[in-house]
Amino acid sequence: MDERSALYQVERLLTAYARCLDQDRLEEWPALFTDSCFYQVISAANFDRGLPMGLIYADSKGMLRDRVVALRQANIYEPQRYRHLISSTVVLDASRPSAVQAESHFLVVRSMQAGPSEVFAVGRYCDVIDLTGPKAQFREKRVVLDNDQVDTLLAIPL
Repeated sequence: MDERSALYQVERLLTAYARCLDQDRLEEWPALFTDSCFYQVISAANFDRGLPMGLIYADSKGMLRDRVVALRQANIYEPQRYRHLISSTVVLDASRPSAVQAESHFLVVRSMQAGPSEVFAVGRYCDVIDLTGPKAQFREKRVVLDNDQVDTLLAIPL
């Protein structure tokens, strides 16, 4: 696959990802991933050292669905909204016809129901994206946070 075509599909998937989270359409979020997927939110310090401990970990679409159900039915957290700002994406490897490896930087602003908006998370997305189906899907999504901690419960996926 040529890099331009791969980049277009990757950016469309990233846009759908941000819109899904920012518009609180969490039930649609797992559909952006392959059935056998990997999703992790991890600090840059742990990522750079190859340490597996992260803030969120899922290794299947079923685990992503369970997280959404827990957010809707079990977890109690203050109502909030995210707004994702995603940088231009770099395709790091498009040599395989079935998947590409890409990286983007992100900034998430969080708005609480009562109070100001604030920068909540900054980092990079390290993605492996499956291109074999009718729409691109994440095989792997690592959300690598520049900071080691978030200031409160990380409820909604980043």
